[in-house]
Amino acid sequence: MHIPDGYLSPQTYLPLIGVFVVAASVAVKKVKEEVSAREIPYLGMAAAFSFILMMFNLPIPGGTTGHAVGSAIIAILFSPWASTIAVSVALIIQAFIFGDGGITAIGANCFNMAVFMPFVAYYIFKLFCRFPFGKRRVSLAAFFSGYLSLVLTAVLTAVEFGIQPLIASTADGKALYCPYNLRIAIPAMAIEHLLLFGIVEGIITALIINYFWKNEPGLIHAFRKGGENETR
Repeated sequence: MHIPDGYLSPQTYLPLIGVFVVAASVAVKKVKEEVSAREIPYLGMAAAFSFILMMFNLPIPGGTTGHAVGSAIIAILFSPWASTIAVSVALIIQAFIFGDGGITAIGANCFNMAVFMPFVAYYIFKLFCRFPFGKRRVSLAAFFSGYLSLVLTAVLTAVEFGIQPLIASTADGKALYCPYNLRIAIPAMAIEHLLLFGIVEGIITALIINYFWKNEPGLIHAFRKGGENETR
């Protein structure tokens, strides 16, 4: 899902850089308020886990990659704002040091995986925790949180690709950046994440959240405001 250089026009990546900078600024303030000193080491380990998880990526036709992210796990455990900080740090290191994701696309990659995905995951988890799944409620809510948030993020990335021929092309209609329109980009990104990467993300999310639910339920941020009774 890492977008390389040359696939997004300035009309796309410059606004996304701006949106990400604003979101990151808010996230820093929120994390100072919401994350306790006790949780800082856990958050650091979560950022490292996300970094490692995203390094196991597979090429997708069209020039990008597919992989699990870990945004849902961090959002549920620590808050979406904490996930914004942790995942964006991992993405920036990957781009500058390992060449995984373009430099011009840092804003887009961070917005997609460190802003959009954690907030979607967090509220999907809260929603599914209200469903009558019985004792498996937390595990299923975590699975759907990871699965759906990754798939929706892949679709968002595909839309960013697919609009490039419409907004950045030569006078004779030749695309200057990503050459694939929405009819090609969306299926290419969505299908592999629906059938493979989303399932991996969902399973990893369910396993880790279920472990914390059984052993350290007080650490799960998503339960603090909504109440643990929602999961019973």
